[in-house]
Amino acid sequence: MNDYREAIKNYLELEKTVIDALDVDAVNAAMNLILETYEDGHTIYIFGNGGSSATASHFQNDFNKGISEYVEKKFHFQCLNDNMATVMAIANDIGFEEVFRFQLRGRLEPGDIVIAISGSGSSPNVINAVEYARSCGNRVIGMTGFEGGHLKRIADISLHADVMSMQVTEDIHMLFDHLMMSIFYQTLCGNQQQERDN
Repeated sequence: MNDYREAIKNYLELEKTVIDALDVDAVNAAMNLILETYEDGHTIYIFGNGGSSATASHFQNDFNKGISEYVEKKFHFQCLNDNMATVMAIANDIGFEEVFRFQLRGRLEPGDIVIAISGSGSSPNVINAVEYARSCGNRVIGMTGFEGGHLKRIADISLHADVMSMQVTEDIHMLFDHLMMSIFYQTLCGNQQQERDN
């Protein structure tokens, strides 16, 4: 039997260190921007590559179903990873660096926002979409790790995991999802329940 206990403790200690260093003001700003977009009835586009694509899809699920099941006004999250036929057609016919920007072209409307997820902050397809959104006047929340790359510098709100580990970075990005979802669930669903009870 192998003894992984020291490695397990080290991983958990690193996770705790990164969590303690998170910018709570940035998370608060991101939540207020998401809430403003929701209240105005606009769309929140979210995307990323690899594990970040799974995080983007999980965000969409937690907001479009997890919260929206219990409130009359629904969230409009749109995960650009989730239509595989569309993603593969764009990648094959145009180029992988266009899989997100192409889906935003002609669809972004004033008031829509973008949540871009990239561990390195340097994925060309993510950066292309973010630069397009900014050129249209739409605001961007960027989720990064490592040194943050270009995404950290150009995002309107940067949610950064300051760690040189993709695994811990992706853990923190999922923490952002569940933290936001949990708080919005308590506040939005609780408020509507109170209105029904009164």
